[in-house]
Amino acid sequence: MKYLIVGLGNIGEGYKDTRHNIGFTVLDAMASNISFTDRRYGAVCRVRYKGRELILLKPSTYMNLSGNAVSYWLKKENIPVENMLVIVDDIALPLGSIRIRPKGSDGGHNGLAHISTILSTNEYPRIRIGIGSSFREGAQVDFVLGIWNAEEKKFMEERTNIVIGMIRSFAFAGIELTMTAFNKAGKLTPPEKESDPGKPLPK
Repeated sequence: MKYLIVGLGNIGEGYKDTRHNIGFTVLDAMASNISFTDRRYGAVCRVRYKGRELILLKPSTYMNLSGNAVSYWLKKENIPVENMLVIVDDIALPLGSIRIRPKGSDGGHNGLAHISTILSTNEYPRIRIGIGSSFREGAQVDFVLGIWNAEEKKFMEERTNIVIGMIRSFAFAGIELTMTAFNKAGKLTPPEKESDPGKPLPK
């Protein structure tokens, strides 16, 4: 069984390690020592987990045209939309909070909006990762395109392990069991507010 795991972000060194690129960051961590290959509409690598093939995709279309890459790779690999999982940043969630859902609105996120438009549906699984909203009025763009400070980066590296566990669970156990197993842990706030570090990464 094949699954398309899409991490949203923008290509180029200027966007590396920015809040908006958390989808790329997660896939880079998940790929570990496996290299991505530049292909049509994105960088791709393939990993296996318990008999499942996971195609990791970092679109090269830039965020606002993410749907073009998603549509192409779904068709190329003959993957049904319910076997796709999109990883995306969310300013509506507190820093480090994580939610996995089987469908939903774009919430004002241009990447999700374009995917929904191109696929003519918003009924596809997604993981939303909270990046917080500690910016002054009118400074949203600078905030989401800004890089993590040292404390935030360390904390988000820990949260990335939870997201990788969610991805593996999604492919092996399905969306409903993954929601049950992980959403409670995903609601955890930063460690200075709550001591529980969350679920360990599944073996």
